[in-house]
Amino acid sequence: MCPTWPAPRRCWTHPDAIYPQFATHNAATIAAILQMGAKSGASFELQRLHGMGEGVYREVLKNPLISCRVYAPVGAHRDLLAYLVRRLLENGANSSFVHQLADESVGMGELLTSPLRLEPEPSLPLPQALYGPRRKNSVGLDLTVESMRAPLFAAFNSVQVPTVPEFDAKLASSAVATGASSYQKWSKVAVSERAAILRLAADALEQQTPRFCALLVKEAFKTWGDAVSEVREAVDFLRYYANEAERIMTPIALPGQHKGVTYGVTGETNELRLTARGVWVCISPWNFPLAIFMGQVAAALATGNAVLAKPAEQTPGVAWEAVKLLHQAGVPEGALQLLHGPGETVGAALVAAPQVAGVVFTGSTQVAKIINRALAAKDGPIVPLIAETGGINAMLVDSSALPEQVADAVVQSAFRSAGQRCSALRLLCVHEGIADAVIEMIQGAAQELVLGNPAELTTDVGPVIDREAFDNIQKHLQRLSSTSKVLSAHKGRAQAAPDLIANSIAPAAFEVSSLAEVKDEIFGPVLQIVRWGSGALKSPEAVIAQINALGYGLTLGIQTRIDSRAQALAAAAHVGNIYVNRNMIGAVVGVQPFGGEGLSGTGPKAGGPHYLYRFCAEQTVTVNTTAAGGNAALLAG
Repeated sequence: MCPTWPAPRRCWTHPDAIYPQFATHNAATIAAILQMGAKSGASFELQRLHGMGEGVYREVLKNPLISCRVYAPVGAHRDLLAYLVRRLLENGANSSFVHQLADESVGMGELLTSPLRLEPEPSLPLPQALYGPRRKNSVGLDLTVESMRAPLFAAFNSVQVPTVPEFDAKLASSAVATGASSYQKWSKVAVSERAAILRLAADALEQQTPRFCALLVKEAFKTWGDAVSEVREAVDFLRYYANEAERIMTPIALPGQHKGVTYGVTGETNELRLTARGVWVCISPWNFPLAIFMGQVAAALATGNAVLAKPAEQTPGVAWEAVKLLHQAGVPEGALQLLHGPGETVGAALVAAPQVAGVVFTGSTQVAKIINRALAAKDGPIVPLIAETGGINAMLVDSSALPEQVADAVVQSAFRSAGQRCSALRLLCVHEGIADAVIEMIQGAAQELVLGNPAELTTDVGPVIDREAFDNIQKHLQRLSSTSKVLSAHKGRAQAAPDLIANSIAPAAFEVSSLAEVKDEIFGPVLQIVRWGSGALKSPEAVIAQINALGYGLTLGIQTRIDSRAQALAAAAHVGNIYVNRNMIGAVVGVQPFGGEGLSGTGPKAGGPHYLYRFCAEQTVTVNTTAAGGNAALLAG
């Protein structure tokens, strides 16, 4: 079946390969299809659901040259019930053509209006206007369209990953001093000007999407789809934090007198102000070397701080180019310095340096604890730490869940990006009543994934980041192979022999006997599955309790068709991001603020309305507004 309007026109360009079939009950859609079909001269058919659209099609089929296929759903009760409910919801919606057609109060003009309603105002905002007039949505690419993917491939053939000089850790104090000097000027730049610079950088990054995508594919081994998503996320961070800085850094007037407190005749004004803290150290990971890097840096800069940016040693090239872009947009070089090198030397020296006002870190729990202890041991002010540290992310599936939906969500969450996401699914807890069917679907879907070179458009799973990561994951695979039931060892398609793809690890799944066996985060395409419904895991509440006991709290998936259960389990979970009946990855800036608790981080959530506050100090300024002499002068008068 062809895509929706206006894509059907493309379907008729290959009549020997595609036979278009259009299932609709919307008269306006039918009319558009008939017009396009008449122009193309190609054969096609319309389709309608049995029992629906009879009146519309009675008129349409008066033309004997038009064919219509009538179809009806066939299947078991458990499958048809969800389908019929969905149909009822669709056709019962106020916006539904079928619903409006039966409403005599809806006139013909309104009935035939395009759902986009481009004039005078769109009821369905176009993609760039999704977040309203104050923030443009980032522009995406459809990789199935040749004209959109061609610039990506052209950039890949021309882009070279830059060689980034390594910073001497002995110069950490000097770098902090340079940042502190620049901070004095940058913090005094009006917040509107800082925001304008970030928006300019966002526009420039969006225009250079092909180049940055190519860098991500070459240096971080991203697939093209993941690379496009990451550039978009970085653009969104820049625009979102520009807006947020303007919102929160405007002084807030507070009441002059507090209830219950007597000031006599003294008048006063109170004002709450947010100010920059100073020089921040931003330590970013290799799994999102552009998006997380840009998000950390943009947040600190938007609030008037200076930044010492320490990218992951595996991916300094894309960070280097991001810093150049920000400098070109107007960020002073002293206010943003890129300091590349190993975390054990450069990162440690920056964290320990005097005058550092704060540290933001994304990485392992172990390193976050080391940073936390180092900051606590320093003399001088207490230095804030923002940490996001991954986790043993679980998905709970009950017996009411749709197996097809579960399988799709699991494969995306566990194996996309080769499992190298902080939010990736690590532990699947599935009810024993549907476990066999769900596991079989997951195995089948996983076998269809293409393992290979990330530069190839057909690749679903690329290699892990480096040999160290590869060796670490292999140790876990060997342990699980000897202690657990092997459910899926990828035997599916690959573009080349696995030994020719450096650091390539195929998706794997294992069934473990208890949830307590899952103790470590395996940062790769490895899924562990446990059944629940009896014994210590008799109820979903017991499953959530054991998930909480693991100590991590980043992401949680819940698959159920019982709304009250989903809400109750979400309330019981000590987890930062909870996803109901969908995958667990791909948090959108400003829509799904991201971050965890416990062993998964400190908060506040990146891409959310509370994030920038952590980069600021608060001042309350109280001013006595009476004349000189205060109360005495007033009383004497």
